[in-house]
Amino acid sequence: MEFGVLGPVVAWDDAGELVALKGPRHRAVLARLIVARGRVVPATRLVDELWQEPPEGALSAVRTFVAALRRSLEPDRAPRTQPKLLVTEGPGYALRVDKVDAWRFEAAVEAGEYEAALKLWRGPAYADFADEPWALGERGRLTELRLLAVERLADTRLTNGQAAAAVADLDAHVTEHPWREEGWRLLALALYQSGRQADALAVLRRARAMLVEQLAIDPGTALTRLEADILNQAVEPASVWSATAAAYQRTSGARAQLESTVGLLRSLAVTGELGEVRRHRLAAITAAEELGDPDLTARVIGAYDVPAIWTRSDDELQAAAIVRAAERVLPTQDHPAIRARLLATVALESRGSSADRPLEAAREAEQLARTLDDPAILAFALNGVFIQSCRQAGQSVIRDGIGAELIALAERHALPSYEILGRLIRLQSACAIADHAAADEHAAAADALAARHDSPLVGVFTAWYAALRTDTPAAYQRAATERPATAMPGLDHGLLPLALATHALRHQAVVQAVDYGPHTPWIQPLLLVAQGKYSYAARLLSHAATPPPGLFLEVHWALLAQAAKAVDHQPMLAKAQAALRPAAAEHAGAQSGLLTLGPVANYL
Repeated sequence: MEFGVLGPVVAWDDAGELVALKGPRHRAVLARLIVARGRVVPATRLVDELWQEPPEGALSAVRTFVAALRRSLEPDRAPRTQPKLLVTEGPGYALRVDKVDAWRFEAAVEAGEYEAALKLWRGPAYADFADEPWALGERGRLTELRLLAVERLADTRLTNGQAAAAVADLDAHVTEHPWREEGWRLLALALYQSGRQADALAVLRRARAMLVEQLAIDPGTALTRLEADILNQAVEPASVWSATAAAYQRTSGARAQLESTVGLLRSLAVTGELGEVRRHRLAAITAAEELGDPDLTARVIGAYDVPAIWTRSDDELQAAAIVRAAERVLPTQDHPAIRARLLATVALESRGSSADRPLEAAREAEQLARTLDDPAILAFALNGVFIQSCRQAGQSVIRDGIGAELIALAERHALPSYEILGRLIRLQSACAIADHAAADEHAAAADALAARHDSPLVGVFTAWYAALRTDTPAAYQRAATERPATAMPGLDHGLLPLALATHALRHQAVVQAVDYGPHTPWIQPLLLVAQGKYSYAARLLSHAATPPPGLFLEVHWALLAQAAKAVDHQPMLAKAQAALRPAAAEHAGAQSGLLTLGPVANYL
């Protein structure tokens, strides 16, 4: 019998077939006994570790799980004979086995058989028990050993003249673990030995950018020496800064480097490198979880307090994964500052959701933040409240208040990114009520702050606002061309077609049947009306999904209302009227600061 924990917990019989282990708590008992490495685990401890609040009869349930496991692990054992694998000793149980893939992995690494060792991995260690405290330490230890094995295998390949074979694995390695300097060194060396000197230098520049410009840590002597060798020039004398950085590198471990990486990602996001951020942010969280330190995981998740103005996610799958990670670690955290950051993360990463939880998280984050003497946490929490304020139409006054508080808070405590956020929120709110004089003032202030603090994405929003003020198709085309929002797919996809369509509708022009991206479900009925397909449009209206929360909520409802009027679809007209009535004094879509369908009153 062999057991596997380098991935989901499994067991194989002597023929190599998977053994049926029944339910998750059966596997949890087995995994916990494997973690114990042959030591006895008291039955009472198993009860405490299997349930947060053990039910009545929990001890009997553990005995039932053990009995079932024994039948699975030793199906041929004669009745009333003692088990040989899962044994009872004193107050508990122990697993008497010597074939566990994690133990084979450790032995292979110790013997220098790195390739064979890495092939044993089927996924993260103890993958189905990532949240269990009893598994965290073992998961972290095995993960750290695996990263070391990846680097040692690459080093062995380079020594044996197999540089080209090492490149792909090392590229994936530094992408997932960008704080590991040895990985960068090996990748650059592999490229150099493969005759790709320019690529090697490019990798070293990437490493320097990650370490120096973002983490404020100079590359260590190994990286510096390699770069000098490739360039064939002398290395500049070490400065006081680089000496200090070298000391940091000598004394800091993976946890410190991982936390520092979040600072890097935060800076990258503010300077517009959102694609790079998406590549590495979830990897950093996953790495923190695999190290088995919930406090570290909480800090890694909560430290990413990048202001967010747009209410649709750039990457919904990644955002959902981040929310799940935050929710997993929340029960382990009692400190109000850490909890506030985690809750604000849940609120921000759940943009576009109509579920109750993100709104509850935003409110709790704000309540906690107001008890703290930490303006950065309060600003982060208010950002979450702003994102969750788009669940119903007509909220521009509330959002304007959030923007005003953010500006005042940021001015008092030198938080320029949040001052920019406050200005953009107030721009949107002023635009919603066609107060363009106020919106112009906030746009100018946001641009000035962006120029001083290297925040290029701000120009995307102010350029589109300028297009709205000009209000011509050419102006919208120019905004899309000169200030593309391709780094923000949650904003960019379908934005120009929607802006042109809203302009056409206000000027009784033809609406083009093009790709409207995420806006398609709400403009499609109107496109069918334009084609004379009234019955098809009516069927779509009968099954139309409710527009999601966001700054385009009003424009989506207005589009549905216009189509419903054209085909006399009374149920949709009633729904649209109820949804839009709170925004009677506002302009549909102008809440975005990007486009408009004109006064909501026209649709009511």
